[in-house]
Amino acid sequence: MATVRPFCAYRPPPAHAARVASPPYDVISTAEARALAAGGLHSFLRVSRPEIDLPEGTDEHDDAVYARGAQNLADLIATGDLAQDPEPHLYLYAQKMGDHRQIGVVGCASVAEYEQDVIKKHEKTRPDKEDDRTRHIEELGAHDEPVFLTYRAVAGIDSAVAQATQSPPIYDFTTADGVEHKLWLLGRAATADLEERFQQIPTLYVADGHHRSAAAARVHRKLRGDGGEHDVFLAVVFPHDQMNILPYNRVVRDLAGRGPEALLAALGERLDVAPAPVQDGAAATPAGPKAFGLYLGGRWYTAKVRPGSFDANDPVASLDCSICQDQILGPVFGVSDPRRDKHVDFVGGIRGVAELERRVDSGAFTVAILLYPTQIGELFSVSDAGLLMPPKSTWFEPKLRSGLFVHTF
Repeated sequence: MATVRPFCAYRPPPAHAARVASPPYDVISTAEARALAAGGLHSFLRVSRPEIDLPEGTDEHDDAVYARGAQNLADLIATGDLAQDPEPHLYLYAQKMGDHRQIGVVGCASVAEYEQDVIKKHEKTRPDKEDDRTRHIEELGAHDEPVFLTYRAVAGIDSAVAQATQSPPIYDFTTADGVEHKLWLLGRAATADLEERFQQIPTLYVADGHHRSAAAARVHRKLRGDGGEHDVFLAVVFPHDQMNILPYNRVVRDLAGRGPEALLAALGERLDVAPAPVQDGAAATPAGPKAFGLYLGGRWYTAKVRPGSFDANDPVASLDCSICQDQILGPVFGVSDPRRDKHVDFVGGIRGVAELERRVDSGAFTVAILLYPTQIGELFSVSDAGLLMPPKSTWFEPKLRSGLFVHTF
């Protein structure tokens, strides 16, 4: 059974919520964070990206960065930009992006259940990123950014959430990207009801936040026995049928310096490649799985995977992102380890095809690869089999805003 525990959140007063809330640390660069937080002493980016308060060029893993993050969190509390609820609650967090709406339960998930695979994973973590998040969480003495969890939807939880959201939210604002954000604080009875309902859920799944959850487990192992509430980590838990997964596209540099004709010939040895019917990214966007859009030499192409060229019974090998690695990045471009190879990069689907064209047209990369998004059922199949997806297999939108709730230990 799954634990979703109420907690005493540090959160902004309603009038401060919009100015405190910030994008998660790992979807923006230091330069982007510095620009977004310019002149904003109240932005939570000062906690999640504390290097922006230090001289440009400061290594984001410098001791001073972690110390500054802890100081900035203390400052937000001291100035009243964050205040702690006196009693533990569960919360509901709703986001609306275009026609898509998702409502998640905000609470604390169990480290023990994470380690026992009641909370299942689908992605291998990178040691350097795990080290960074471990140091960050430990220095803060807090889980400042939530892990994005999902579960197979249950009608009873859907009904309880729907009923709770009939009351006015405590936060209701729209960010510059057009995403609407609402938050509800649940009373004792509603909190107890949802906590009990989640105890009937057999499995939770990490959708986004593998490094944060792994780091939380490491911090707990290190601090075990000191009495702190680090046996849990901050999470927002969404039903699977509200997940909005966008493609995680690739751009690659051809170290062999081949021209478009030679590259198309090499790609054509493995895939059925043809010019897109209309020369724009929309025409090359895959309408279904086992197909790619390719951009090189200023032109778009479609590429279809040949039947029998992959193991359809293997939940990992049959993923489009795996086929991309096995049939394109590896054999054509020599990318043996996409986690470490510097001549491949990953572009979240929210940035659109224009960003792919820009990367190639600038000369920084040779080919852009447009993927069909991984489906939530594929994520479940891989996780349930105890397997791992290739890196950068999923891009969830909208992203959870940071700073709306913080769990201290």
